[in-house]
Amino acid sequence: MMEEEELEFVEELEAVLQLTPDVQLAIEQVFPSQDPLDRADFNAVEYINTLFPTEQSLANIDEVVNKIRLKIRRLDDNIRTVVRGQTNVGQDGRQALEEAQKAIQQLFGKIKDIKDKAEKSEQMVKEITRDIKQLDHAKRHLTTSITTLNHLHMLAGGVDSLEAMTRRRQYGEVANLLQGVMNVLEHFHKYMGIPQIRQLSERVKAAQTELGQQILADFEEAFPSQGTKRPGGPSNVLRDACQVANILDPRIKQEIIKKFIKQHLSEYLVLFQENQDVAWLDKIDRRYAWIKRQLVDYEEKYGRMFPREWYMAERIAVEFCHITRTELAKIMRTRAKEIEVKLLLFAIQRTTNFEGFLAKRFSGCTLTDGTLKKLESPPASTNPFLEDEPAAEMEELVMEKGDLEQPKKPKAPDNPFHGIVSKCFEPHLYVYIESQDKNLGELIDRFVADFKAQGPPKPNTDEGGAVLPSCADLFVYYKKCMVQCSQLSTGEPMIALTTIFQKYLREYAWKILSGNLPKTTSSSGGLTISSLLKEKEGSEAAKFTLEELCLICSILSTAEYCLATTQQLEEKLKEKVDVSLIERINLTGEMDTFSTVISSSIQLLVQDLDAACDPALTAMSKMQWQNVEHVGDQSPYVTSVILHIKQNVPIIRDNLASTRKYFTQFCIKFANSFIPKFITHLFKCKPISMVGAEQLLLDTHSLKMVLLDLPSIGSQVVRKAPASYTKIVVKGMTRAEMILKVVMAPHEPLVVFVDNYIKLLTDCNTETFQKILDMKGLKRSEQSSMLELFRQRLPAPPSGPEGSSSLSLLAPTPEQESSRIRKLEKLIKKRL
Repeated sequence: MMEEEELEFVEELEAVLQLTPDVQLAIEQVFPSQDPLDRADFNAVEYINTLFPTEQSLANIDEVVNKIRLKIRRLDDNIRTVVRGQTNVGQDGRQALEEAQKAIQQLFGKIKDIKDKAEKSEQMVKEITRDIKQLDHAKRHLTTSITTLNHLHMLAGGVDSLEAMTRRRQYGEVANLLQGVMNVLEHFHKYMGIPQIRQLSERVKAAQTELGQQILADFEEAFPSQGTKRPGGPSNVLRDACQVANILDPRIKQEIIKKFIKQHLSEYLVLFQENQDVAWLDKIDRRYAWIKRQLVDYEEKYGRMFPREWYMAERIAVEFCHITRTELAKIMRTRAKEIEVKLLLFAIQRTTNFEGFLAKRFSGCTLTDGTLKKLESPPASTNPFLEDEPAAEMEELVMEKGDLEQPKKPKAPDNPFHGIVSKCFEPHLYVYIESQDKNLGELIDRFVADFKAQGPPKPNTDEGGAVLPSCADLFVYYKKCMVQCSQLSTGEPMIALTTIFQKYLREYAWKILSGNLPKTTSSSGGLTISSLLKEKEGSEAAKFTLEELCLICSILSTAEYCLATTQQLEEKLKEKVDVSLIERINLTGEMDTFSTVISSSIQLLVQDLDAACDPALTAMSKMQWQNVEHVGDQSPYVTSVILHIKQNVPIIRDNLASTRKYFTQFCIKFANSFIPKFITHLFKCKPISMVGAEQLLLDTHSLKMVLLDLPSIGSQVVRKAPASYTKIVVKGMTRAEMILKVVMAPHEPLVVFVDNYIKLLTDCNTETFQKILDMKGLKRSEQSSMLELFRQRLPAPPSGPEGSSSLSLLAPTPEQESSRIRKLEKLIKKRL
């Protein structure tokens, strides 16, 4: 029973001693300890195992127990001391609490006494300062009253003086006095309920109205709408009147400006009436010369009369531009049939020069009323002419070849006067567009005639194929037209000009480039077998002459230049046209046309070399290969093929030196054309003896080496052939070698032969297998059994969508092809 009670006590004690993690963490921070007994997760079993890890360690158990008992005794002593020390803590705490409460009560009493004394002091201060506050309010009211009376005196006196000075037209004094009266009157807005104040305000308004009418009358007298100007010019009275008008209602100022400008330009309307000779476009210079004289005259006579912030000279020029635009539009509608291109360009050039003159002299601040929005002036980047240029410079603008490739110029500052007059010419730009259409048509015809007269370009083996000079001339003219038109307009006329550009780019491509490509002839005097056997090298020339090959290369180079320059032309057009019309600029069709010319040129070169090799391949297929008795040097047909390659390829490479990528395309296309044709003729060589197959294998290897060296054949500088081209040649010619290797293999036993064929050629086509059997000269009866065995030995195609790609999966890997090539080279060396 005692043991059970002790166990229950221990469990209760452990339950009580289960502290929260936060409390346990706080205890560890206050009383840090490394003793395992102090850990919250203390485990007695683990602790004992630590003390006695082995059975041998139990020998000193008594020593360990004594240490633990000593530790327990010390802990008991410490606990006893702490408990005894806490006996009187409760009593001391209660005593300290009572003392604190007494101290707080005393503190509250002292605070209350201080508050009572502060209230008494405040009451005493209020009584002392009551009279001072009354005096302060009286002073403030008195000051306000005196200030208001002074203002009232000033207002009354100012109104009287203003009325008197107005009658005497003393505008200089009125300008200063009126501004002061209006400033003083602002102080009386809250007193308008007082009759006297309201009466003074009405007198000020009446004086302003009278001043406005009087100033307008003075200006009307000085500058009457009809008749001549008053002798003596402007006076100081009018100059002071303008200062007064600055203070009055803005409508007075606007009326003065309107009447003065109207009177100043009245002579212009009479001199350049629609029925006058000087009103037509050929004398448009006289209009601008007249306004320049008027502006000089204004500066001399009236420059000091009007305030600088009125910008009277600029306003006169802007109103002149509006009148001129209206009058020119009217007269051009009336005499539209008389407008010619040269006359229109002359008028536009002089007008844009005048607009540039205005931009240099004036800031354009008077155009912010909405003129700019109405004119819809284009951004500066679309205007290639940043400064005035004589008409002769515009007409003689020349662009060198490749000028479109120059870096872009930085944007020029905007011209606020752009289009303020020249906008009237835009409806008549169709005349310019039609003229350019006609000129470009004549230019293309001249190019055609010059080409026929001068003939094809001379052979060029040093610097590559020459670009036809007509190409550069065409784009020079294109840029000239583009610059002119962008100066005239950046709207619909630019789109119309782009359409004409497209038209003649296509005509140039077809008439000059495609139209002058040499035509292939159907007649062919091929090499005969006897001529090949006699090895008469060079007995048959290529279809195209040296001049024709150079012409094809020159046309190819020209088409490439046109392709690149057309792309740059499209970018330039998009820069110069309005942003809303950029999507309508598209020269993709024309670039495709030049790409077609390039492809046609390459195809002609390939066909020419391919056709030159055809007789040799035909001779190969007609030779009696079963009668060949020994393996010698390469056959005559190989020598003939190599001869044609050495004749044509260096010429083509030298003439395409500036367009290296297209020469690579030529090599690739020729390899893709020649190798399948060679294999086709190879199948026609039947029957073939073992020695004949060895000779063909030697010939095939020779052709392979020549083809691999094709890009640099006959060149002093040896370059590595492009990897794409090498891959095509190796793959195609290796197949031809494998075909001959299968032909050389014995056909018995049949299973070994069929498996060897499938392994070497990886070709599951029955027709190819049939052709190889024909080359071996087997009888039909033997072929039937071999064909049946071939069909049985074919690997089963995979099911599903992968079945269509089974042939591609059977293709040899590059490692296999390399191994076969090495074996073939060893075989050839052995035979030789």
